[in-house]
Amino acid sequence: MTFYILFISILLCIGMSLRVLFLPQDVRGKPVSLQNFLMLAMLYATIMIGFGLLFMMLDMKGFNIVREASDGSPFNFFSRLQSFIYFSGMTLFSVGYGDITPVGIGRVIAITEALIGHTIAAAFVARAVFDRE
Repeated sequence: MTFYILFISILLCIGMSLRVLFLPQDVRGKPVSLQNFLMLAMLYATIMIGFGLLFMMLDMKGFNIVREASDGSPFNFFSRLQSFIYFSGMTLFSVGYGDITPVGIGRVIAITEALIGHTIAAAFVARAVFDRE
């Protein structure tokens, strides 16, 4: 039961973060400002950490999410969490070095995260342009 509550809470946090881009608000000051940069950085950080936690929770539940090209060193909780947040960041920013590969349901989640990563940048630029007029 706790798993599902945490899972839904993380999804809710990700959704609430994304709604910042899609609700009508004024972009304060110039489109290129420190406040807008910090808002965008916090949005990306929330999405990256949120998806990293989702990957970690599904892995702990027994789902096969990713395949790592590891050096054979043992994995503890914090190294797994670090790997999942790293994978989430690489997916969100569409870099994808290939050292961690999604498998199974992880592919669907990774595609969703990559789509969100592209949408955030496009929505921010569109909002800055349209709110300026």
